[in-house]
Amino acid sequence: MMKRDIFQAIADPTRRAILVLISSSALTPNAIAEKFNVTRQAVSKHIKILNECELLEERKTGREIYYQLKIDKMKEIDQWLEQFKQIWANRFNQLDQVLINLKTKENEN
Repeated sequence: MMKRDIFQAIADPTRRAILVLISSSALTPNAIAEKFNVTRQAVSKHIKILNECELLEERKTGREIYYQLKIDKMKEIDQWLEQFKQIWANRFNQLDQVLINLKTKENEN
């Protein structure tokens, strides 16, 4: 199986919607397809890409396959985003300080 980049998987809005859908409970491909205005074949392609990125847990029950979000894999995205969260937090703190300084000067006048 070709290893895809996790960010390639979440770049597509339909795949992100599928991840949200299966984050709370496991669903079959048919149950997933029913929630979208796309063909079963299109949903299968999205599931394949998400699976290649190791974002899905697959469980077979009889003839049915159920997919659920592999939450541990989402940590990879969170860790990558963490660096930006720190930058944004620092910038907001700097902005807060600028606003406090402006308000202080305004009150002095």
